[in-house]
Amino acid sequence: MAKKNNGFLKKLLATFAVEADEHLQAISAGLLELEKASETVKKKELIETIFREAHSLKGAARAVDMAEVESICQPLESVLAALQRDGIEASPELFDLLQQTVSGLDRLISSPVVEGTKGERSLVRSLVQRLEAAMSGVAEQVPPVALRREETATEPRPPIAGSVRVSTSKLDSLFRQAEEMISARLNAEQRSAELRSFAADLRERSKSWERIYDHLRGMQAAVTTGRRGDGQRAKATDSETLLEMMDTERSAIGLLAERFDDVTAAAVSDRRVLGRMIDNVLEDAKLLLMLPFSALFDIFPKLVRDLARDYGKEADFVIRGAEIEIDRRIQEEMKDPLIHIVRNCVGHGIEVPAVRVEKRKSARGTVSVTISRKDTQQVEIVIADDGAGIDPARVMSAAQKLGIVSKAEASTLSAQETISLVLRSGVSTSSVVTDIAGRGLGLAIVQEKVEKLGGSILVESQRDAGTTLRILLPLTLTAFRGVVIRSAERFFVVPTANVERVVRVAREDIKTVENRETIQFNGRAISLVRLADLLALDRKRAAGTPDDFARIVVLVAGRERIAFLVDEILNEQEVLLKGLGSQQARVRNIAGATLLGDGTIALVLNVSDLMTTSVALASSIAPAGELETAEPQGKSILVVEDSITARTLLKNILESSGYEVRTAVDGVDALTTLKAERFDLVVSDIEMPRMDGFDLTTKIRADRKLAELPVVLVTALSSREHRERGIDAGANAYIVKSNFDQTGLLEVIRRLI
Repeated sequence: MAKKNNGFLKKLLATFAVEADEHLQAISAGLLELEKASETVKKKELIETIFREAHSLKGAARAVDMAEVESICQPLESVLAALQRDGIEASPELFDLLQQTVSGLDRLISSPVVEGTKGERSLVRSLVQRLEAAMSGVAEQVPPVALRREETATEPRPPIAGSVRVSTSKLDSLFRQAEEMISARLNAEQRSAELRSFAADLRERSKSWERIYDHLRGMQAAVTTGRRGDGQRAKATDSETLLEMMDTERSAIGLLAERFDDVTAAAVSDRRVLGRMIDNVLEDAKLLLMLPFSALFDIFPKLVRDLARDYGKEADFVIRGAEIEIDRRIQEEMKDPLIHIVRNCVGHGIEVPAVRVEKRKSARGTVSVTISRKDTQQVEIVIADDGAGIDPARVMSAAQKLGIVSKAEASTLSAQETISLVLRSGVSTSSVVTDIAGRGLGLAIVQEKVEKLGGSILVESQRDAGTTLRILLPLTLTAFRGVVIRSAERFFVVPTANVERVVRVAREDIKTVENRETIQFNGRAISLVRLADLLALDRKRAAGTPDDFARIVVLVAGRERIAFLVDEILNEQEVLLKGLGSQQARVRNIAGATLLGDGTIALVLNVSDLMTTSVALASSIAPAGELETAEPQGKSILVVEDSITARTLLKNILESSGYEVRTAVDGVDALTTLKAERFDLVVSDIEMPRMDGFDLTTKIRADRKLAELPVVLVTALSSREHRERGIDAGANAYIVKSNFDQTGLLEVIRRLI
């Protein structure tokens, strides 16, 4: 048993060495760039990047019991944190020390031993002392201590039966080549479509020649009778020669059409065969890179056990669905985030036995991981603990201290929305900074990793019942199904997995609620964002009469659901994702690029980024490029308001903007005025005597002469029920007075009239 455990530890150490090397390279490169950087913002970004790499290295070291590496990473993080808040000076001596620390960590990792040697202990002690001294502004240079390489002898790993060792670089190359064949299939499909179109054109041409031929037959009949229309004697040889030529041409065209029909049929058949071949090769190549989740979670039972002992707790680790396979590259990217989440479950979630017994829980806590296939393209990882849960009040307090949420915004957030703030950088409910947590970066890193892979993460928690994180990930990285759309004369692709529905909506059904454009979807209002505006594209007005329908793509990520207005929805196809290159490794809203069947380059949209960006854009009333710039001369507005102060304010705002304004004191007065005079728009309060704004709107819509008159409700009633009632009554816009903005009101009015 001891020999088996020793072999398993060596296997883990070998995996850790590869990962740690990447972290150390990133730290070293970041330090070199930081030393040369001059801009404060750039320095802050670099320090945070280096900090995250050190944080991930520390977590990985803990998983393989490399306490020496972990003990160095902790003061290293503290030095970087002090640098970020300008607590210490970024001197040349400090950079020397940090680079020496990276070299020392590299020596420790490249020479792993179960029990530290004298030289190893000396190196660790020296680095820790110097890093702690740097916290007081003293970065002394101490010669590095070397490790004895002979202490790191390893035993060869026995081959696994029924398997073959293959270089991962070869597997990656094979997979890329198989994916490239997707472009060949798309090209074949495009050629088939072009041939079908060409054959149709030839058939039409043949029909045209048939009509000419009939006409010439008529000419021949005239020649036979002896005279043409001009009274001259017709020469039979002329028409006969022409007819012979027509006969020849007709036969040639007929043969050509037959040949093109044959070529088209062959091309279609070849495309089907090629498609099957590509699908088979691609699936086989994917299998080479697919590994069961059990390979990733092998270290977790021991990790949970050791963490629980460190905290004086008792905890079990349970996994379900470990046999499900996923792309090896995704597993590698998700290892650190999953380790961090499980550590949080034990460190923050599970209570000590005495507290659990007081809460009538089992003394032993449970951390569970459940893996399930959502569909053919996605997998869900649910990580849950049965611990204390997350306190929304503490999360809100931490978020407010960081300025992430204002006091006004705090009152509008639900408990679920508040809990989701733990995903923001810097937000932590831990009162102290420990070697496990407290810096508030962990879950922010997790979210960044998940979204980079094209997934989403959702946090759920209930006091004393535990916390659950739901992570949705693609099964493979590069090839997926996507919906091709067009906006502002540019082509984009949205992953099908994030598309809930594509619909056509009558433009008059687009309403404005609380200064946001919305549409009705499944019985409720959801935000509508114009994709061209979100991506800051220069969009020109289309010539001619505008279409009565808007093309909408409803996207979903986690629990968020937003509708996007586009110019055209083309088709759905398999997409080969290509990166944007190292110089553009991270572009907001864009995940990469792909080639369409006709060779056009289309950008692949990052749905998680779109959702985040849309929250800010949706609060803006006027869509860019849609507002008329003409002055509102001659436009008349009826203001309906029982408060003389509010009525006067609205009247002055509108008249100052060039509108002709009349006023009414309630709904009854407004109806009387509307029947006597003509207006271009009505701005009305809701709470009024005799007839409120809801009833006024309903009566306007019921009147044949007034049914098309735009109505804007400006009211203090902000509940969802009131907003929906206003839209149901037929209001074109619903503006809450607590969010009232003069510019916003004017932009809504300009758009409506």
